[in-house]
Amino acid sequence: MMSATLYIIATPIGNLEDMTYRAVRILGEVDLIAAEDTRHSLKLLNHFNISKPLTSYFDHNQQFKGERILNALRQGKSVALISDAGTPCISDPGYNLVRDAVAEGIPVVPIPGACAAITALSGSGLPSDSFTFAGFPPARQGKRRAFLTDMAHLPGTLVLYEAPHRLEETLRDIRETLGERQVVVARELSKIYEEFIRGSVPEVMAAVTQGKARGEIVILVAPGEPVQEQTEALDSLLRRLLDEEGLSVKDAARKAALITGTSRNEAYSEALRLKDDAQQN
Repeated sequence: MMSATLYIIATPIGNLEDMTYRAVRILGEVDLIAAEDTRHSLKLLNHFNISKPLTSYFDHNQQFKGERILNALRQGKSVALISDAGTPCISDPGYNLVRDAVAEGIPVVPIPGACAAITALSGSGLPSDSFTFAGFPPARQGKRRAFLTDMAHLPGTLVLYEAPHRLEETLRDIRETLGERQVVVARELSKIYEEFIRGSVPEVMAAVTQGKARGEIVILVAPGEPVQEQTEALDSLLRRLLDEEGLSVKDAARKAALITGTSRNEAYSEALRLKDDAQQN
């Protein structure tokens, strides 16, 4: 009989053959399985001939269900937490439950396996020695652009999740806020129609439009230039556009943003600063 332990179990993101032997064994041994969608997870469990009590645990019931799951753990029962696909707690419910279990001294054991972000990164061809996983961008454009702007100077590759119906809008905002970077869109990972679309934002958008993207999406954005080099290049170009070519702040910023790949907001702020400095001197 297993002692009170919360197991965080990764499940396949598409291909059922990606289920690990250890995950199957633990799911067959625990007293209770907490699933994001019990109907979806029942198909997985039936495939592996696992019959265990199931309870739902998702964003809108996690406070209520979390307490019930903790009670089961307090009574010495073992519980497995699974999401619809991939690793729980990675842009999926679970953080609160893990936090509360840790606070009560209940052992938490992760069972590693599939994760869409890591799978996409490993096959993207973009630098993987340093990366930032930022989950789903906000749905509304204003908040999404502010969110992406905050990511502009982070080192390494940026990894995002996105819904198919917002993919084109998010790609446009990536170009607007992060500049001309290489991007990769990974979709249907581990499934029959797995696809990696690589290139500039316009190239990827053209391919996505033709293909009518479906399924879960991972967007990967190549690193930008080092901040110091980027700033020096932008300053030099803006000085020439403002002083030698006599462009307005707005026009200079727009042109500099296109040439350097800097966001228009950043280019405009820098152009304005240079103009103010010139007037004061």
